[in-house]
Amino acid sequence: MYLWIKALHLVAVVTWFAALFYLPRLYVYHAMARDRGERQAIDYFIVMERKLYRGIMTPSMIAVLVLGGGLLALNPGWLGQGWMHVKLVLVAALVAYHHVCLIYLKQFAAGCCTRTHRFFRIFNELPVIALLAIVILAVLKPF
Repeated sequence: MYLWIKALHLVAVVTWFAALFYLPRLYVYHAMARDRGERQAIDYFIVMERKLYRGIMTPSMIAVLVLGGGLLALNPGWLGQGWMHVKLVLVAALVAYHHVCLIYLKQFAAGCCTRTHRFFRIFNELPVIALLAIVILAVLKPF
């Protein structure tokens, strides 16, 4: 059972991170289209962003959290290890990032997002740092 939960957890992680990488990239292009006044492109981005967030990103996040909780339930000793504490803090930060993405999604849909495409290029890189740290922690369990 453990290996099935672990396998599904990894699939959910990959899916969630794909969306965490892609949605802010869409925001880059959306901000550029907004700056050029390309109404048709803007409408297209609004639909794409909503479908990605609601249809892929959020269900993936929920699966990561539920399956990760299942792994912790099967291995409660991990909660006493420092690497898991850091990993859980990073996961909490990713959940917060996920919800910040929703704030920008709503701002873009309402036509009131003032962030630049340069901001979203930087914003897009934040999950990369978390991914690197989480994988290193999960594999090496350094402390």
